[in-house]
Amino acid sequence: MEVPQACIARMKHINLSFAACGFLGIYHLGAASALYRHGRKLLKDVKAFAGASAGSLVATVLLTAPERIEECNEFTYKFAEEIRRQSFGALTPGYDFMARLRSGMDLILPANAHELAHDRLHVSITNTKTRQNYLVSKFSSREDLIKKWVDGGLTNSLPILPVGRTVTISPFSGRLDISPQDKGQLNVYVNVAKQDMMLSVANLVRLNQALFPPSKRKMESLYQHGFHDALKFLLKENWFE
Repeated sequence: MEVPQACIARMKHINLSFAACGFLGIYHLGAASALYRHGRKLLKDVKAFAGASAGSLVATVLLTAPERIEECNEFTYKFAEEIRRQSFGALTPGYDFMARLRSGMDLILPANAHELAHDRLHVSITNTKTRQNYLVSKFSSREDLIKKWVDGGLTNSLPILPVGRTVTISPFSGRLDISPQDKGQLNVYVNVAKQDMMLSVANLVRLNQALFPPSKRKMESLYQHGFHDALKFLLKENWFE
């Protein structure tokens, strides 16, 4: 029996979505590096990228400057070390988190990043007054694009796009395509900002690490886990090369 063309088109319409995860974004960078090195077949079929908070930052780099993922990785280690030295982390009075993030990403993203991201990158945004969530895919400038990374994730931490298959990536164990696989005794899941996470001790530890960056050694381990989890996915889906 012939497969309808509409179904074929839908199967070939692939989206990538990176979950909000704070300082666990280093896991995303590991996954993005694996996709860039060994998932070219997949990336050729990706029509849209999506993300929330740190996830949208990595989605932007993978879309607009994939050859600079390693530079982004090194910046993340330095940025986390700087925040660990602050008395109250990123919330330390007088510490300008956004200015530091902007200065680092200015060296990584191309000047026309907002143009490259136009209608291909979908960032989850939350209106802090109404708590209403929406996705934006148009950016007036590179500065506007960077600001959007910080605005989302409160109500929809893992955007699923309406057309095609959305491949989901998260450093939290759950019902996801690319993620750690915790062995929970109860196999119970909780929905946190539209992301199904396993109820496990490991995920509770990860939630703390998302807010307060762990040691560099732990971050390097998270990067490697992201890389290997993405490789497993590529092999399973026959996208590895």
